[in-house]
Amino acid sequence: MSVIRDSVSTSAPDPESVYTRASPDSLGRIGYDLLLNALAECGREEFTGALRAAGSPGGTFHLRRGLVVGAESPGAPGPEALLLRSRRISGEEWAELVREAGGARWPGAELIRHGYAGAAQLRVVCMMALRDAVFAVVAGRVDACERDPRAEPLAPVPVGEGPIRLLQDANRKLAALAALPHPVRPNRERPSPGSAPVAVSDGRLTPVQQELLDQADGRRTARDLAFRTGRGVYTVTVEVARMLGAGLLECAEGAAPLPVVRVPEEGLRQRRPPAPPPPPPPPYVDPAVVTALAAVLASDAQALPRRASPPRAPAPALPRREPGASGITESLAPEKRGTSWKGFFRMRNGTAK
Repeated sequence: MSVIRDSVSTSAPDPESVYTRASPDSLGRIGYDLLLNALAECGREEFTGALRAAGSPGGTFHLRRGLVVGAESPGAPGPEALLLRSRRISGEEWAELVREAGGARWPGAELIRHGYAGAAQLRVVCMMALRDAVFAVVAGRVDACERDPRAEPLAPVPVGEGPIRLLQDANRKLAALAALPHPVRPNRERPSPGSAPVAVSDGRLTPVQQELLDQADGRRTARDLAFRTGRGVYTVTVEVARMLGAGLLECAEGAAPLPVVRVPEEGLRQRRPPAPPPPPPPPYVDPAVVTALAAVLASDAQALPRRASPPRAPAPALPRREPGASGITESLAPEKRGTSWKGFFRMRNGTAK
């Protein structure tokens, strides 16, 4: 990729010349010469790829052999927004076609196959989006141009347009806006509903005017209104200028733009968690109160009689064994015989009983 910052001279420019290029010209363009030279060089070289214009809002020009076949800009609605605005297809149907196309951002073949739009209608929508994106880039600020030979266009047109011819068409649109009684820039004025109830009550508003009147709130520019309504940014800008002249819209004098927060070059400091708060101090208790409380507790302890503990029941004694309870004595006793010792001695002495 090559970066084109100044195709007129490669020497270091003086600060005054840089200031001149950074200042808007009679049509409010900034960096237009840089974009013109970069696109003219791509046309002479028959370049194929993308030319990215960095700036506000900036954009990308897709070229094929030196001709522009597609253009995208964050400052203008793309072809998908214009097609959805026509209500030929709903958001759910569009999401289904994108899934069917394998995640492609522009399912052109699926749109034709399912009958949502014809090939000629898609070419018209893509050409409208291309010219509107070129107008948004030219009406803004261009800081640098960078080539990318590997980028592919979102919705290319079959027949490319000459880059110089596209820039001339955008310049004619800017000149037409500047010639209106109330000239408007796409990213400058922030209109709000005006005080013209006659046209509103009579119903003489066109659908575009009614839609812009409903969306204008004093914070949105013409470019914001174009995205809200799904219409071309040039069409909305012209209509806003006409409504300002008719009193349907009005702009606050000296309305300050919205502040832009820029990240410092050294980066953002990581936020440190706050230190935990110190523990609370212990509650203060008067020593006299502690002494009095201890005395009361001691007196209460002396006044209460100590209860005698109930007598303990004696432990049960082990059972005692009674002689003969088991019957073993009787079973082991010798058998009683009829004769005794007394009879024995009688028999020995020879005396009969």
